[in-house]
Formats: sequence, structure tokens, C-alpha cells
Amino acid sequence: MQYKEISLASFTIAGISVRTSNKEGKSQKDIGELWNRFFSQQTSEAIPNKVSDEIYCIYTDYESNFMGAYTTILGCRVSDTQNLPTGMVVKHIPAGRYHEYRSEGKLPECVGQTWMNIWQSPDTNRMYEADFDIYGAEAQNPENAVVATFVSVKE
Repeated sequence: MQYKEISLASFTIAGISVRTSNKEGKSQKDIGELWNRFFSQQTSEAIPNKVSDEIYCIYTDYESNFMGAYTTILGCRVSDTQNLPTGMVVKHIPAGRYHEYRSEGKLPECVGQTWMNIWQSPDTNRMYEADFDIYGAEAQNPENAVVATFVSVKE
């Protein structure tokens, strides 16, 4: 699978989270419910100090590798974490090297397929620190979306 290797500066995300794993379809159910909660509770609109309207889906706090438990956070990039509503979480994403992948097609299938390909690729040299998808302007049409996926890799 093709990717670009890039360096990213650190940034901060505020949003809502769930602890899940990829065993027995648990992540599909849990992350699907997290997306439903994100939209039904208008989470994006409630986040103060947003730097953009892009939605970040962060995968972090890995127990081990992609088969262990991890935390998923849906949120937005913020300039300040002051005055967050009750129940929101904050995650600082460290600067570092990332592999950037591009998913194109129907949501959520195209992103799921990208992750399946990443999991099956032995050469990713993953850090398992913080990986994420960015849903920006090109992801507004769920039938023909473009989503960027970033996987943290070792230096």
C-alpha cells in the first residue's frame, strides 16, 4: 500500500472517547456508536477554541499492538483546552514521523479497508502511540469521500 512519509508538529485534540479493541468486531460497534454520539450530541459545535472544522478520529493508548485494547477519540484540533464541556477528553499528539495514507470511496468502508491494509503490512514500523484519520472538506460526501490516515512510525 502506498504512503507518504512525513513529519508533523505536535497538536492537541478535544472530543469524546471510547475504549475498544479489534477483537470480534468490537471496534466496529464501539466506534460506530461513538460517531453516532458525536453527531447526535453535536460534539463538534460544543468544542471551544477549534482551529478548524476537520474531525479527527484518534487511535491511542494502545495496550500492545493493533490486536490489543486502545482508545478512540473523536474530536477537533484546538488551540486551548480551557472551558471544555464536562465529559470531554484532551489528547496531545506528539510531533514525529508518520506514514500518510489516502482512503477514497464510500464511508466507512474505504477507511476500514485502509486500516486492514495497514495491519497486514509488515513494513510500517509502527510506534503505537497516536494514529489518526482526518475527515475534512473532502469527506463530506459519504458516497465519495477522501480521508487522510496518519500512522506514527519509529524514527
